[in-house]
Amino acid sequence: MSDRPSVSVVIPVYNEKDNLPELLDRSVAACRGLGRPWEIVLVDDGSRDGSTEWLEQAARSRPGEVKAVLLYRNAGQHNAILCGFASAQGDVLGTIDADLQNPPEEIGKVVAAIDEGYDVVGSVRQDRQDALFRKVFSGIVNLMVRRSTGVILHDYGCMLRAYRRRVVDAMLGCRERHTFIPVLANLFAKRVTEVPVAHAERSAGTSKYSVLKLVNLQFDLLTCMTAAPLRLVTYVGVVISALSIGFGALLLALRLVYGPEWAAAGVFTLFAVMFFFIGAQFVALGLMGEYIGRIHAAVRERPRYLIDRVVGEPLGARR
Repeated sequence: MSDRPSVSVVIPVYNEKDNLPELLDRSVAACRGLGRPWEIVLVDDGSRDGSTEWLEQAARSRPGEVKAVLLYRNAGQHNAILCGFASAQGDVLGTIDADLQNPPEEIGKVVAAIDEGYDVVGSVRQDRQDALFRKVFSGIVNLMVRRSTGVILHDYGCMLRAYRRRVVDAMLGCRERHTFIPVLANLFAKRVTEVPVAHAERSAGTSKYSVLKLVNLQFDLLTCMTAAPLRLVTYVGVVISALSIGFGALLLALRLVYGPEWAAAGVFTLFAVMFFFIGAQFVALGLMGEYIGRIHAAVRERPRYLIDRVVGEPLGARR
């Protein structure tokens, strides 16, 4: 039997202490059902609720099955997953959130799709148990990603996914600081598919994605993965400029027909148009500022994460 795991399941954890016992038990049971060597890599993303100590103890009590990678401070969900990828050894790498909204029992479903020859396997949550505003926001994000990347997938927000090792190695070779793993993986995948998966209500704790964090995630997605916003601003600028030229010609014609007295009466309209153009310029400058800020972060090449310690290096393959 090989000592090297065939499947690695990476789980980012941030303040999920109440969910961890059930998460680990169900994840271990699901992995044992795969019928091949496996490991679970739990990445603590700077938790402050006692999750760190629990993960450390879990890794010590399950040697060869569980590895705990403890980050020094919060690096963000996607950077934590990349850290887990770098620590994992499997040829197939799966990811799942720690909140138990995606049942660990579905891990086998995405791994089976990889065995069919796909490079990346996403999942689509069925009968979602989230609040309405999260469903609406998720729909907007999915639509924007499909339009900007041209990859027709339906649920980019679901982290129950699987990747082939060569795709993960390509992602780890990218140096950008801000990233969005599901979209980045599609850049290196030849065959991509989705499978339907179950979805459950959060049984303990609260979501770590506030409205502000969701908006920031959307900025990361748009500005790190595509230049579509800049192109859109360019197109809008061309249209606005064309309309302003036409509007100016209309004002000139009306002034010639009705005299200067009529033109003076439209001064407030002209002010409104001017303010509209100023607002459009600020929007364009804001978008360019987002890109410049990310370029600045990239050229500094600061590390995405800082590992405090690793507990539970694999001792051998488990079935």
